[in-house]
Amino acid sequence: MHPDSDNFDPDDNFRAAFSDYAELDEDAALEAVVWQFLLLINPGDEDAAAAQFAEIRDALVADAEPIEAIREAIDWKAGFFVAESDAQGLVEVIDELAARVGVRVEWDIDDEADDPFEDADAGSLMSQAAVQLRERGYTLWAWESGAEVLAGWIAQRSDDEAVPQVAGPLGFNVRAVI
Repeated sequence: MHPDSDNFDPDDNFRAAFSDYAELDEDAALEAVVWQFLLLINPGDEDAAAAQFAEIRDALVADAEPIEAIREAIDWKAGFFVAESDAQGLVEVIDELAARVGVRVEWDIDDEADDPFEDADAGSLMSQAAVQLRERGYTLWAWESGAEVLAGWIAQRSDDEAVPQVAGPLGFNVRAVI
């Protein structure tokens, strides 16, 4: 069979490879993107990614929204989701996540004060952590959820291009914290 030279489109080389009626398995596609996302935010820890993936898969089977299933599965394990006013919670969760990648964040907080977090600014705390993580090869990502919360995760700096490309289709509007 010879190609139809009158209808040849060089930009459509693979059209004949797929039927017009072929269906994509959207659940499988979602799972593939979720898995790639989990690998990015669990640097060097495929076992943790697999455990979170199983939790997300179970939630999706129970008809949970994908973004909520992911948020629940990664919270305090590979990501964070804390109230903007909870500076202490933010420091604790970033310390926990940074420790997973072997980084200790030095916070500019007055430990001698009665309430060292009373006047702490969450944005500046995130910036402090971001600078120190960046120096050690990691990026602190913020998920702009639209709610009055601070949310995000840590990924390897070498994955700076991949994180928004993978997180975006999942519904995460992300930016690197600077």
